[in-house]
Amino acid sequence: MKKLPSLYQNYLQQYFSPLEYLMLSILLMLLQKHRWVRLEKLAENFPSPIHQRSRIKKLQRFLSRPQWDVAKLWFPIFKAWLEQTFDPDEVLYIAVDRSQWGNVNLFMISLIYQKRAIPIDFTLLGKLGNTSADEQTVLLSRVLELLKDYQKGVIGDREFCSVDLAKWLESQPNTYFSLRLKKNTCVQQEEKIWQPLQTLGIRPGISAYYRGVKVTKSKGFAPVNIAAKWKRTYGGISVDEAWFVLTNLPDIESSLSAYARRMGIEEMFRDFKSGGYNLEGTQVRGQRLSALILLMTLAYCYSLFSGSALLNKGIAKYVARPTERKQKYRQHSHFYLGLQGGVWLDSLADFADEVELMMSFSPQSRHHYQKGLRAISLLQSVF
Repeated sequence: MKKLPSLYQNYLQQYFSPLEYLMLSILLMLLQKHRWVRLEKLAENFPSPIHQRSRIKKLQRFLSRPQWDVAKLWFPIFKAWLEQTFDPDEVLYIAVDRSQWGNVNLFMISLIYQKRAIPIDFTLLGKLGNTSADEQTVLLSRVLELLKDYQKGVIGDREFCSVDLAKWLESQPNTYFSLRLKKNTCVQQEEKIWQPLQTLGIRPGISAYYRGVKVTKSKGFAPVNIAAKWKRTYGGISVDEAWFVLTNLPDIESSLSAYARRMGIEEMFRDFKSGGYNLEGTQVRGQRLSALILLMTLAYCYSLFSGSALLNKGIAKYVARPTERKQKYRQHSHFYLGLQGGVWLDSLADFADEVELMMSFSPQSRHHYQKGLRAISLLQSVF
């Protein structure tokens, strides 16, 4: 079985017994291989010589352990990785978002990284529907305290556009924000003249920056800035409406660039769900669901970090189809490369004898095989 990264080992072994750490390692590898977070599916493949129902109960007990605490278990790993990856003067872009399915309502705060998002903290809300400003500031307080040594840019969609949240963020040290407003939000540019954002004359292909305006009649937040942009129709693809972004950043470029990064958290949720671990398929709730989300966070970041490493080693083309020169976007994400790299290594190990036999049938390709074997050696060093 592949070993967990040393960064994981250093911290996880402090919180789990040797048996629990072994179970955790196995569950992470099962998640990577089968890409399904359902407890029953994990139990079906869990390598323990006991009845399947007993394996389910064993995993249920494990996921109910008090060690499954985000602040105690994940924060130290995340902070150590942060110190290895970012310079102190870099701005960290923090996305707030919520995902709801069935009777589950997940509120998550993530760091935007490599056009994806890395979970920092999350909570399962005891209700359906939008978060309140109080719920938002409680979770953000934990994250901003964790990142107190960095400059932060908080980005959120229209659920997170409340004046209360914006005022609170403005009071936090070294913190910027770019929060998308609803188009019917009223703003005041001139004394006693209020108008909805949608009447400001922003049309496709037009952008504008409104400095020092007042937002909302009821709460009157001022002075604050609004960056507006309606993307032009391109290649027959049109955008339905403009962005109106409430911000304390000094210009339109930095404000809109910050908000555009928010799409990384949508990609992350897709990886968590149908594009990766099928989170929506799990039937567990409460503490066990929180533990599974934390387990999935560990697995997700393991793949993301591994994908970045194999890209840096120049061996991505051995794992997945490379990006064509004319393509604007990468063919595959770092997450996919890390996930697929581990699967390919397992396949190479399972068919090691057959691989040797196939190579013996094509001695004329020995040079190419030697380069491939070197790439496999580098890939093994990643995992």
